[in-house]
Amino acid sequence: MPNVQSVIFLLAATLATGCERERTPPSTAISQSGTAQQEAISRIGDVSIRASVVPMARISEAVAAQYGIERDKDSVLLLVGVRQGPEAQETALPAELIATVTDLRGVSQRLAMREVRTGNLIDYVGTAKMSAPDTLRFDLVVVREGGARSSMQFTRDVFAQ
Repeated sequence: MPNVQSVIFLLAATLATGCERERTPPSTAISQSGTAQQEAISRIGDVSIRASVVPMARISEAVAAQYGIERDKDSVLLLVGVRQGPEAQETALPAELIATVTDLRGVSQRLAMREVRTGNLIDYVGTAKMSAPDTLRFDLVVVREGGARSSMQFTRDVFAQ
């Protein structure tokens, strides 16, 4: 089973070419295009939560259509994967995500996160409106099956496209 980095790498390549031979997980297409900023990673035991932020203008139309995402120069995509196990042998975990993004002015938005399944992989995607340039603070609460709860916070700078 591919790890998150390889999945992100494949997604980025798909974005770069603008075409796909088969369904590519969102995290893979984003990595392959080189559009994803460095992942934010949180580990609790053998569970990892990985989050990436990508300006929507950088996502190809093909990938946007595949995952039901509307491209918009004034939005960013939040992509989150919850995995368990050692790297390169991780399995996807179902979870409920609560995500909020706050800009430098202190304006907060709650993101509607939705599950995207591709084969055995599960990723969660949501979009946020923004006005570049800005620094966005993302606050995530991840509730895994069984009720285990994790929190994660990170910031990303976003520039005009």
